[in-house]
Amino acid sequence: MTAPVFDALGDPNRLRIVTRLCEGGPCSTSQVAQVIPVTRQAAAKHLQLLEAVGLVSSTRRGRERIWEVQTRPLAEAGDYLAVLSRRWDATIGRLRAHVEDGS
Repeated sequence: MTAPVFDALGDPNRLRIVTRLCEGGPCSTSQVAQVIPVTRQAAAKHLQLLEAVGLVSSTRRGRERIWEVQTRPLAEAGDYLAVLSRRWDATIGRLRAHVEDGS
């Protein structure tokens, strides 16, 4: 189901977190908190929500929690967007053909 993924990514801070993890690889909660303008506790809550929808996972390393992105939900969301894009392309193609035939 892609709706929870899109909902989670609809928040700018969570989108920044996922972007950071995609571009920079795994990092600690403290490092994530440096990427977004919120407290470490707020960053942890964002990360927990992202984990709940399957976008990130974490492991313990000493006292730190290390987070990394999970690509499968992103791939599924991308596949869904590709299907929508093809549908829109087909709809626009039919509209274009109708307009051109009616001229």
